[in-house]
Amino acid sequence: MTADAKYDVVAIGNAIVDVISRAEDDFLVGHGLHKGGMTLIDEAKSSDLYEAMSSTTVISGGSAANTMVGLASLGGKAAFIGKVRDDEPGHAFRHDIQASGVHFATPAATDGATTARCLVLVTPDGERTMSTYLGACVALGPEDVDEALIASARIFYFEGYLWDPPRAKEAFRRAAIAARNAKRKIALTLSDSFCVDRYRDEFLDLIRSGHVDILFANESELHALYQTADFDTAIKALCAEKTLAFVTRSASGCVIVDHGAVQTAPAAPIERLVDTTGAGDLFAAGVLFGLARQYPLQRCAAIGALAAAEVIQHYGARPEQILSELLAQTPV
Repeated sequence: MTADAKYDVVAIGNAIVDVISRAEDDFLVGHGLHKGGMTLIDEAKSSDLYEAMSSTTVISGGSAANTMVGLASLGGKAAFIGKVRDDEPGHAFRHDIQASGVHFATPAATDGATTARCLVLVTPDGERTMSTYLGACVALGPEDVDEALIASARIFYFEGYLWDPPRAKEAFRRAAIAARNAKRKIALTLSDSFCVDRYRDEFLDLIRSGHVDILFANESELHALYQTADFDTAIKALCAEKTLAFVTRSASGCVIVDHGAVQTAPAAPIERLVDTTGAGDLFAAGVLFGLARQYPLQRCAAIGALAAAEVIQHYGARPEQILSELLAQTPV
C-alpha cells in the first residue's frame, strides 16, 4: 500500500445477515430454488422459506463485506459502505464487521425495510443456494458515499449484486468518480451467473469503457458474461478486454488474464469440503491483499486460494482462523 493510502481497499456492497441451514436437494426442488444460485425474494417469501428451514446458524454476511473481513483478517486495512436498518440484525451486522477490524460508518436507516437477510441452504455436496431479501439495502444511495473514504483507499471494490437495488448504481457512479479522481484502481466481482444474466450489457459496458481495472469471476459467471458454454472461448473473449482478471475454477484453481496474457494458478489443498459459501469472497480478499502490496500475480492468487480453502472447510462465509497467522504458517 502506498504511503498516501490510508486503506488497502474500500468496498461498497449489500449489508446482509446470513441465515444458514442444511438441506437436501429435494427441499430445493420443492421450493423452486435454483441450486448454486442466488434468487431475490420479497419479505413474505423470506418468512415462509425461513419457517420451512431446519435448524439455522445466523452470521453476518454480504459478498463485499465478507471480502473486507477476509482482507482485515489477513492484516490488511479495509473499509466498507453498506446500508442496514436500525434494528437488531443491523446492530449485529455493525458489531460483527467492526469487531473484525473493518471500518464501517454508514448511518443506519431509521425507517423503511428491515436489515437484509440471505437464507443460505447448504446441500450435502457443500453447494450453497441463496434466497435474498434485500430489505434496507435498497435504501443505499449516493448520499451514503464518503468520497474522502473512497479516495483514501488504494483499490475501490464493488459487487455485481449491487446492481439489484436501484439507487445503488448511483452510489457506485459517485464512488467511481471519486476513485478515478484520486487515481485509484477499481475492482468488480460479477457475484453470480444469474446476476450476470440480469445485467450482462451493463457489466460489459463497465469493463469496455475502462471503469473496471480488476475483474473477479468464476467459471459459470464468465460463461454467462460471454454467453458461451466453452471455457476457452470465454477466456479468449476476456483477453480482448485488456483488463486484469481472476477467474476461479473451484478445485482446478484459477486463470489469471493480465491484459491478454494468460497464466494459471492452483487451488490450495483442503481436508474436507463443508460449505462453499464465501469461497469467491475470500479468494478476492486474498488477491486484493496481494495487489495492494504489489505482489506478483501468482502470489496474489496463492493468497486468495489459501483464504478460500479456509472458508470452505466450515459453515459460514467468514474465516474462523486468523488468516494472517495461517499465511505465516503456509508461506506462498
